[in-house]
Amino acid sequence: MIHIDMDCFYAAIEVRDHPQLRNEPVAVGGRSSRRGVLTTCNYKAREFGIRSAMPTFQAMQRCPHLIVMPVRSEVYQKESRRIRAIFADYTDLIEPLSLDEAYLDVSHIDRPAAEIAKEIRARIKKTTGLNASAGIAANKMLAKIASDWKKPNGQYEVRDDQVSEFMEDLPVSKIWGVGKKATKRLYSMGIETCGQLQLRDRPELQRHFGKFGLELYNLARGLDDREVVSHRIRKSMSCERTYAQDLDSLDERQQHAAEIFQELSSDLARFKSDRPIVKIFVKCKYSDFTRSSIERSGLPFELSSFQDLLAESYQRRAEPIRLLGLGVRFADPQRQASTAEQLQFDWG
Repeated sequence: MIHIDMDCFYAAIEVRDHPQLRNEPVAVGGRSSRRGVLTTCNYKAREFGIRSAMPTFQAMQRCPHLIVMPVRSEVYQKESRRIRAIFADYTDLIEPLSLDEAYLDVSHIDRPAAEIAKEIRARIKKTTGLNASAGIAANKMLAKIASDWKKPNGQYEVRDDQVSEFMEDLPVSKIWGVGKKATKRLYSMGIETCGQLQLRDRPELQRHFGKFGLELYNLARGLDDREVVSHRIRKSMSCERTYAQDLDSLDERQQHAAEIFQELSSDLARFKSDRPIVKIFVKCKYSDFTRSSIERSGLPFELSSFQDLLAESYQRRAEPIRLLGLGVRFADPQRQASTAEQLQFDWG
């Protein structure tokens, strides 16, 4: 198993395309005057404590000379397609996690996985001018952790005979599926490393974490049986905007919803899905950063349907919002298939 992770993907593209930015702290995201948030930043910016998902104004406070470039989604998508084309020369078993990282199952190739990873990284560099890091291991979790071990522009392999030693001192926060809440709970139990977690039995972990506790028992030992899923099915699509000034009234929300609806309609037209829309939804983020959403099935994909949901949302909480989003959910293709089979059986 190989996990390929591009190094500061968006920021690296901006530096490549704008050579004058080399050796400068660079981030990609929204402007601070518009309540922007950073999508990513390069390693020079990280030296100032800047990170992805940080509000731009806060990043500028830490580094006043930070250069914030606007997001160029089409450019990043194009580069991602070029990179995935390289992956496809080696295997069909590719599971993209985002534009800049993916799992590759190369177990069917009669070559060392580390050798393949090195070759892929060299081809990415030659084709795009960008650096990639790689992790090589027997399973997804270990490969993903390993890809972060030698960043930037490096790779690390966890061989089968190294797993036990590798896991011993690994922080529990590195385990797949362990987020901030689970990490905090584990710490409260006196568990900070996987070695310490291995000392707890299944019943105790299940008491504290439910079904996931049984998974934790295995994951702490470097065991992960998830397979590479080469084709992920998109379940939803949405568009959202963050506003420089809060939207106070229902009229304001509905006016801006009209613009977002047009953008969502265009995205759906480009997506060309043959799956029907089964639900529509609206989401709001309030000035205190809390969120709420409403979704309904059976409503037509029309602006008036979204505006009705916004009216319902406003009745529930008539407070200023800083973010407004509209979206749709698609039918489950497996459920569609079973329904079609049933109709065929019924009508012969």
